[in-house]
Amino acid sequence: MHTAAVVFHMDVVSMSQLTHIQPSELSAKSARASVMVFNDPRSKDLLQRIERLAPSEANVLVIGETGTGKELVARHIHSLSRRSDAPFVAVNCGSFPESLVESELFGHDKGAFTGASTSKAGWFEAANGGTLFLDEIGDLPLPMQVKMLRVLQEREVVRLGSRTPLPINVRVVAATNVNLADAVVAGHFREDLFYRLHVASIRLPGLRERPGDILPLANFFIQQHCQRLGYAPAQLSAEVEGRLLSHPWPGNIRELENAIHHALLVCRNQTVQVADLQLVELRASHAAAPAIPAAAAEVSLEAALYALYEQGLPNLYEHVEETLFRTAYHFCHGNQLQTGRLLAISRNIVRARLEKIGELGSTCD
Repeated sequence: MHTAAVVFHMDVVSMSQLTHIQPSELSAKSARASVMVFNDPRSKDLLQRIERLAPSEANVLVIGETGTGKELVARHIHSLSRRSDAPFVAVNCGSFPESLVESELFGHDKGAFTGASTSKAGWFEAANGGTLFLDEIGDLPLPMQVKMLRVLQEREVVRLGSRTPLPINVRVVAATNVNLADAVVAGHFREDLFYRLHVASIRLPGLRERPGDILPLANFFIQQHCQRLGYAPAQLSAEVEGRLLSHPWPGNIRELENAIHHALLVCRNQTVQVADLQLVELRASHAAAPAIPAAAAEVSLEAALYALYEQGLPNLYEHVEETLFRTAYHFCHGNQLQTGRLLAISRNIVRARLEKIGELGSTCD
């Protein structure tokens, strides 16, 4: 079944309205990393918002679950801005060891630290004149948040080991999969930096919230992966279309692409059947536990806390916090990233707390 859709790549590849990542960038990326579909009514509203915000110079905060295409939104904002001919630089704030964050973002001079044999520009300098995409901004350590705020306010960077400020002209598009407002209240994210980044915001719905995009995306992935694998064109059976539309897609577009890729490897007669799909329900391992109504769970939690208060335990706050992190970590089978999502905080905060309570071991991250 063919569904008309507004599809964006970053170079024109078909009759549809398309924008495509340049080939040199695309070669190392998945098909998902090169396409967004705006067919669902919610997605069309999102596209209109992007097109209104893009021409401005305002910093933008993109909020959405992992796998929803936040970097693609940032690239599209850049392509529609007056900076489109300048660099677009994407940086994952959660990918750097804490000791290297400052050097990576702001650069360093020769001799600034052991091993700094040459001077090196940071990512802000690399994006000068263009757009800097800061993914997982919630993972930025608090000391770096202070320096980030100063860079955004003063529009200049000072390399590590230097005293000379370097002027920069960068538009920042930041992204997060946690609620930064809640992180501010919890003391994990600076309020002043939050408002500096939150000049304009875009909420990117999960795939389950925009079902009109599911089948156009699935058909796009079929086309792309058949070409890459050298297969004859394939199609979805009617049963598969229904299954794709009913699945909750916790992994969003990334999960959809992986499911289609796997199905193409095992399907017969160029038709994907339900048996060819490999869709996983992440909550299956907890299915044996009976569901507890939210109101009852809250009463149970309050009763447990009152019991602890009556015991007069020393260091009660630390005990409760340690129990919260330990149980969440075990619930997520030792996966720090999933623990952070469960508690709506960054993985860096999870890691720091787990190290503090001696809980870190092998993980599934």
